[in-house]
This record gives sequence, structure tokens and C-alpha cells, in this order.
Amino acid sequence: MQTPTASASRPGRLFYGLYAWLVLLLVVMLVSICLVLPGLERRRAIARWGAATIFRLIGSPIEVRGRVPTGEDVAVVVANHQSYLDGMILTAVLPPQYTFLIKREMVRVPVASFLLRRLGSQFVDRTSSGHRQRSARKLVQAARDGSALAVFPEGTFDAVPGLKPFHLGAFRAAWQAGLPIAPVVITGARQKLPADRWLPRPGALAVEFCPIIASSGFADQQALVRVARDAILQRLGEPDLDPAPAEHRETAAAGGV
Repeated sequence: MQTPTASASRPGRLFYGLYAWLVLLLVVMLVSICLVLPGLERRRAIARWGAATIFRLIGSPIEVRGRVPTGEDVAVVVANHQSYLDGMILTAVLPPQYTFLIKREMVRVPVASFLLRRLGSQFVDRTSSGHRQRSARKLVQAARDGSALAVFPEGTFDAVPGLKPFHLGAFRAAWQAGLPIAPVVITGARQKLPADRWLPRPGALAVEFCPIIASSGFADQQALVRVARDAILQRLGEPDLDPAPAEHRETAAAGGV
């Protein structure tokens, strides 16, 4: 099947964007029907197939670099956040044992809320310190029980390139539970679907898995944050938007999950 390619013309970009949304809607409808099936891992495998299929059909198959952590690694994946596409991108490349920590606002989006709940995603209210602390405790317990977690520690994204300050929650959970951190770099998503646009653009997507970091070798979670952040920055090709010096980043990043 011939997919739309990049075009300098406005009609070409419009056609591609509409085509991409049509593919997304059709595949999501099919996946939603399948998600009524029993078995969490089976549902996650279906979602993984659906996400990968969407990107292939719109001409942007995801290039994967590095070693993908398996469910046996039980690593906490921490990835940079560029676009609304990021969750779907990680769904397409991570094993079905992984679950996502999602901002609580998504429970108000009917279809997305249903899909995320059926996939076992956990929600966190970043505006409530009490809820953040409870979420951090849940993360620690889930990690100790062998759950594999994927988090976007920046918490948000916008059209401006760069890596924002990290929240500490996922790193605290990994450090307290003695679990490794797997830094992940997503590239191309910000260009493909910028924060200020609704129509996707043609373009390549890539995910690079950095070497896994053993959290047990660090005196505290702040040191773990710095090493994971540096690993992402070295491969991202975007500026560091954390305004604090490296030795004070824990203060800027504290207070969230």
C-alpha cells in the first residue's frame, strides 16, 4: 500500500495529516474492541501490535536502537517527553509487561481513559502533594512486586525543543526498591506532532535505549537522576532546560512523580 510522503505543499500536508488521523481512529477502534478480552498481558500485546501498526501504515515505522529491556529486567523506564505520540511510541516498542504512569487529567477523556485502564495504567494527580506521595508508595510496592514501569519524568511537553527538569518520584521508587533505571530517548515525535498542532506531519521516529543503570550503586535518588538525565541528553540533540546547576537539580525536580 502506498502511504503519503512528505510534501512541501499545504494540500499534501493536509492530506497526510487527515490520513494519519483516519488510520489512528480505525486501528484504535479495532484495538478497543479487542481490549474487552480477559488477560492483562494479552490486552497489552494487542495494544503493542496496534501502536506499531499505526506507525507503519502512516509511513513512520519506529527505528529502535540499543537493547530493549525485557520484563525479566524489571527496570523502570524513564523517557523524554516530546509529543502526545510518546505513549503510543513506547507502547509499540516495549514488552507487554510494562505499565505506564499517566497524569490524572486523562481520566476525563472517555475513550483514552477506557483504553488506559484496560491496559493497567496508573494515574497520578501532580497538583496534590498527598496524591503524589501515595502514588510514589504505590510505585515502590509495584516495583517490589515485579511490575515493570514506564514514566515520562518531565511530566509535560511543549513545542520548544529541550529536556525539562525531572520529577523525582520514579527515581525514588527505583532507588528504594533497588531496581535499575532504563533511560530512553525518543526523537522525531516533536516534529511529527508538535504540541501546538493537531495534524501529524510526515517524518521519521526513533527510540534509543541507553545502557541500564543499576540504582543500587548510588547514595541517593538525586545522583541517580543526574546520571539518567545525562545519558538522555547525550543522545537527544536538544538543550538542557533545567535552569538549576547540576548539584542543585534535586531542589528543582523535587515534589512530583
